[in-house]
Amino acid sequence: MKLVTYDGGQGPRLGLLSGDNVVDLADASNNALPSDMRSFLEMGEVGMEQARAIAATPGQGQPIAGVRVLAPISNPSKIVAIGLNYMDHCREQGIQPPKRPTTFTKFPSSIIGPGDEIRWNSELTEKVDWEVELAVVIGKEARNVSAANAFDVIAGYTICHDVSARDLQLEKGDQWIVGKSLDTFCPLGPVIVTKDEIADPHDLGLRCLVNGKAVQDSNTKELIFNIPYLIEYLTKGITLLPGDVITTGTPDGVGAFLKPPVFLNDGDEVTVEIDGIGAMTNLCVEEK
Repeated sequence: MKLVTYDGGQGPRLGLLSGDNVVDLADASNNALPSDMRSFLEMGEVGMEQARAIAATPGQGQPIAGVRVLAPISNPSKIVAIGLNYMDHCREQGIQPPKRPTTFTKFPSSIIGPGDEIRWNSELTEKVDWEVELAVVIGKEARNVSAANAFDVIAGYTICHDVSARDLQLEKGDQWIVGKSLDTFCPLGPVIVTKDEIADPHDLGLRCLVNGKAVQDSNTKELIFNIPYLIEYLTKGITLLPGDVITTGTPDGVGAFLKPPVFLNDGDEVTVEIDGIGAMTNLCVEEK
């Protein structure tokens, strides 16, 4: 299934994509299902089963083209981000791969959706960079989960654009969280694809295009620490909750390591896409 949050004129609603239509899951279930993604994921398999039953009935809903698609989840309890997790990203920097995952966080307040503007103040940062990432969405409470059981706690996958202010992140005292968590610096979307639709999350092509030009083009085969390992590693000491997001790192091609470096500018259009999930485009706006 492809789950989506959208606004058809009555505020955010939880939807299910059915062909070119979107089905309001609360309406289709006579309000047995909630109208927001986090509450839905908190229902666990009970909610998923009801959504699958609705998905099995074709010809429902309204055209997706007539609604505004939002970030699929806007209020996770946390976003856990993984850095330096692609072999090709390490190679472009000329560094050895890390021996354990590099972790940081992006604040939920940084989330925006497809079509929203990535905005920054030029007095705060002048080196805004792009990073396409596969994001894992947690579907049940997870603590001390073994790698062998990791897929049991996954609801599905979405795309994260890990927008990064490199000068804040790297040049002004290693401010990773500030450099990664400015408002609008976490576009998510366009959908959450349930895990049963992704045969192997470790074999997905992913790309980033700036003004139509491909700047990143890689595959999740390049991941250093795979998804089960990350879930086992994180849940040894951190409880993951339904709706939490793990961003799994970015491949090579980021602007900071081009020669010479290239950063995003006012008016740039950035598209991030992953096979089997979709694509998301955002316009850049520099506030002066």
